[in-house]
Amino acid sequence: MARPMWNGSISFGLVNVPIKMFNSVRKKTLHFNQLRASDGCRIRLKKVCSSDGTEVENENIIRGYEISPERYVTITDEELQVLNPKTTRSIDIEDFVSLEEIDPLYFEQSYYLVPDKGAAKAYSLLFTAMKKTNKIAIARIVMRNKQYLAAIRPAGRALSLSTMYFADEIISQDDLEALPEDIEPSERELAMAEQLISSLSAPFEPEKYKDEYREKMLDLIEKKAEGQTVTLQPAAPEGGKVIDLMAALEASLKAMKKEGSPETEKPARTRRKKASAQ
Repeated sequence: MARPMWNGSISFGLVNVPIKMFNSVRKKTLHFNQLRASDGCRIRLKKVCSSDGTEVENENIIRGYEISPERYVTITDEELQVLNPKTTRSIDIEDFVSLEEIDPLYFEQSYYLVPDKGAAKAYSLLFTAMKKTNKIAIARIVMRNKQYLAAIRPAGRALSLSTMYFADEIISQDDLEALPEDIEPSERELAMAEQLISSLSAPFEPEKYKDEYREKMLDLIEKKAEGQTVTLQPAAPEGGKVIDLMAALEASLKAMKKEGSPETEKPARTRRKKASAQ
């Protein structure tokens, strides 16, 4: 059973809705430790001084902000405590906006919000009103001594909260190099590209997208743990190719039509049945 990682309340106007916050994602990232090659001994990292190489104990370490190369402004714990955002247990809604107005670039980490004891009615009222008006809430929340901008929205049967980047954290596209100028494709190129997009269009089914690298790596780890000798063939490097856009579009459409032919549909359906049976 999942445990809440934060308790508080959603505040809008004079209404408070007590909630519990849960992680909405369980990341499945592979972590590797550093070992000594000769005997597999675990490598431990130490904090050392860059000038003389001696190890520095935690009680002798202070914070410094680099303002120019090798020039720092130090910040004390007392100054940090004064300037840290005030820890509250309130998610303060400031505005209600349309989801379509927010670029996905702004979203960071997502969580579930569920009602705390005795708050089911108020929670359901907010949930239903947001669905009816097709609005999401922009709010502020303090977690781990950091203030976050956040978006609250109905997601399935629960409210979700996504922390957001502030506007000055988003890199402007004006800072990017090599963006193409306004290039008008030919009508034939555009028609073929639209046809290719149409042929590849399908409902979003997140379950069909797998982390292939992670699955292959776990398979390798399992085999080596069992004492098997595994030989991997490195992929051949791809050389730089000059792409003929029309030829690539035509080849892609031809391949899509071939995959959609009756001869190939039956095996595909069979594979899907086998996958669902597993």
